[in-house]
Amino acid sequence: MSLVRTEPAPRSLREILAPYVAFAAKAFSREATYRMEVFTNVGSLLVRLYLMKAVWTALYAQNVAPAGVPLHAILTYTTVALLMSLVLEIDGTRAIRDKIREGTIATDLMKPISLPLYFFSDGVGMTLLHAVLIVPALLMSLLLVRIDVPPLHVLAAFALSFLLGYLVNFFLNFLMNCIAFWTLETFAMQLMVRWVSDLLSGQIVPLIFFPGILQKIVLALPFAAIYSTPLLIYLGRIPPSGYLAAFATQVGWCIAFALLSAVVWRAAQRRIVVQGG
Repeated sequence: MSLVRTEPAPRSLREILAPYVAFAAKAFSREATYRMEVFTNVGSLLVRLYLMKAVWTALYAQNVAPAGVPLHAILTYTTVALLMSLVLEIDGTRAIRDKIREGTIATDLMKPISLPLYFFSDGVGMTLLHAVLIVPALLMSLLLVRIDVPPLHVLAAFALSFLLGYLVNFFLNFLMNCIAFWTLETFAMQLMVRWVSDLLSGQIVPLIFFPGILQKIVLALPFAAIYSTPLLIYLGRIPPSGYLAAFATQVGWCIAFALLSAVVWRAAQRRIVVQGG
């Protein structure tokens, strides 16, 4: 009697993604339990918006603000940037550092899942809750400022650019937290990168305000792909004829960081195996 070895049927894409959808749903529920933190985030955004409005209004009143961008446009830029920060400041990959400290990363690596994809789905779950917060935050922001609303095709381009910026931000956070495999502590590194990113991403000050060759340099950096590109599309400073070039730059940084993340993750796994025997 011969035994016929049967290969397992290939899983569908839905079956492959099902666990990660569940991880995202669990992260959403977990984040929703911290109601006070939710309200604090919205309150903090409104305070920052009020302060930024006061600063820009004072600068324009003294005629020391950059020419070419009216006050209502810069207030729109500031408001949209702060609303974006509700999503982009979420870092689901910080769990890497925590798991390394606790020593649970080794057992997690043995689970039949992709750990980087788990961190991504966990971050997406948290992000979805904060994306919901954008609605009440926007309504309350309208009590402080009046923002411009571009045409529908510009909003669609902005949404796509925002998504690409989210991916660039994820890979950047992933790389920073993977440093913990070698240093165990990443706070100082993340703090420095956060300061640089806040300045050079266009979150606080539009990069088009930088002079001459410095403007070209900061616009070419990966930080600009996170905030500046979507915001300049929203304001119309990047016209429809420039959308493809802007998207291509963001996709290029996504691919570059994704490849670098894959290399660093493999090196980190080898380090765990060597240390653990």
